[in-house]
Amino acid sequence: MYVGNQPAVSSLHSSLDAETEEEVAGRMLDRRVLARLPAYLSRVETWLVIGGTGVIINSLASLILPYLAGVIIDDYIQKGNLSGLTAITVIFLLSLLLIWAGQFLEEKYLNYAGDKVLYVLRTEMFDHLQKLSLSFFDQNKAGRIISRVQNDVQQLQQLISYGIINIITSILTLIGITVIMIVMDVRLALLTLAVIPVLVAVTIVWQRYARKAFIRVRRAIALVTSQFQENIAGVRLVQSLARENANLKQFNEVNRLNLNANLHATRLTSITMPAVGLLTAIATALVVLYGGYQVIAGSMGVGVLLAFLLYVQRLFNPVLELAAEYTELQRAMVAGTRIFELLEIKPAIADNPGAISIGRVRGEIRFNQVSFGYLPGKEILHDINLMIKPGENVAIVGRTGAGKSSLVGLIVRFYDVSSGSIYLDGIDIRRLTQESLRRQIGIVPQEPFLFSGTIEDNIKYGYPEATREDVMRAARIAGIHDYIQKLEKGYATQVGERGINLSNGQRQFICLARALLLDPPILILDEATSNIDPTSERLMQRALREIMHGRTCITIAHRLSTIVEADIIIVMDKGRIVEEGRHGELLAKQGLYYQMYRALNEMD
Repeated sequence: MYVGNQPAVSSLHSSLDAETEEEVAGRMLDRRVLARLPAYLSRVETWLVIGGTGVIINSLASLILPYLAGVIIDDYIQKGNLSGLTAITVIFLLSLLLIWAGQFLEEKYLNYAGDKVLYVLRTEMFDHLQKLSLSFFDQNKAGRIISRVQNDVQQLQQLISYGIINIITSILTLIGITVIMIVMDVRLALLTLAVIPVLVAVTIVWQRYARKAFIRVRRAIALVTSQFQENIAGVRLVQSLARENANLKQFNEVNRLNLNANLHATRLTSITMPAVGLLTAIATALVVLYGGYQVIAGSMGVGVLLAFLLYVQRLFNPVLELAAEYTELQRAMVAGTRIFELLEIKPAIADNPGAISIGRVRGEIRFNQVSFGYLPGKEILHDINLMIKPGENVAIVGRTGAGKSSLVGLIVRFYDVSSGSIYLDGIDIRRLTQESLRRQIGIVPQEPFLFSGTIEDNIKYGYPEATREDVMRAARIAGIHDYIQKLEKGYATQVGERGINLSNGQRQFICLARALLLDPPILILDEATSNIDPTSERLMQRALREIMHGRTCITIAHRLSTIVEADIIIVMDKGRIVEEGRHGELLAKQGLYYQMYRALNEMD
């Protein structure tokens, strides 16, 4: 969320340019993108064939209409051949009917194909994103990720459903018109086609600048999406700090960058279209001038001249379409590159070959000379050696930044150790499948997170097969059942996005019930009581005393008063374990724990 100092507009401009330089150097037709397309095309092959057939029917029928118009004028109307006029008119009407049928097949089945590709791509990206490690999300903003799933996928969909077929059809149409014109009159055809090299030259010059412009457009909309997402997600903090006007100003800067990027791309496109229109006008004038002389001289029929004029107009339609599709192709290549780059990212944490699935564990956890850092060469945990016995109630305390949450994150294998090993019941956790490891562990986070849906849906989020009785049992143990029963709809009560209509304490109790529903042998409480009121804290402590029995419990504590009954208290400082013992033993040592406990008592 944007509540601090933001980069100036010039910095954002530089960021857009710096991020695109490497991509601009790539080819218009990115081989990596093209190599991946057949996998998606094969899923909609039937629809593409039917839709493509419609495009071909439409194109061929459209090609024959000018020729038929010329024949009708020269061979029937001017010669007074009324008997044949009816037949040729029927053929003309049948051609129009074929155009309609072709357009119907094209619109229906290509749209089917596009929607299916959109569905497949978004599903694949959603599945892939869920499997990526937390380190990926630490380094990438949610808004940019969402932009790829929404905007980039839609852009690639357009290429697959319409772009490829339209490009092929436009090329075939261009060839077809050229052949027909040459057959009708070689000299007039060559005169008309003389403007094509000029148009090709204009296109080549234009495309040199287009790719960079379209990459900037994609980067700019990603920034807009990111700002939207972060400010909406953090709207409470924004309003509490009265940041609305400042954030609006910052968003306006990013949004203006997006506007300028789109305007720049539009200016480039606007150069091509008028150029094509001008060349069309020149070609038309040449046909009228030269063809007119031929008609006057009697060497060319009026119908042929009319057909030529109609073909000149149609000759540049595929050129215009190719120019437009070129623009879309540029956008799609950029979008495809970004999508497949994302899909090719491998999770930093993956099951090792031969990883085993483990049944219910006793709950013994051992750290053996463990060191860890989020970034290479920057360790935040140093040489951790720790034994947690099955069923033991362990508390971890320390000042902010001591490494408490990082330590427990390694147990769940959200991250892998930089060196050393962590053992669960004597087995290195890297030898276990992630799913079976995480099924052993229930986590109650500091910031309770609820999903849109009912209270029951949220409690059984990790165990969808649970019955209502299972859900109620977990809620009773967590101490939230009586409150839920008092609600008008009970367990069917909608909680709203992120549980907005519940208090922080109520959300925390629901998260506790969610963890308990799995009956995990290991329970991790990551400062679970730090953000709730004293009454809720007392209720939760009462529930925890019952819950901890028979489980290995690890509590990251903010309030030292909540862990005085722990079997062992681990005191951390600057990524190291500096003290271990029970509450009374640590007070007697008068070390760091004593200082922290005394400081908190003085504050109270």
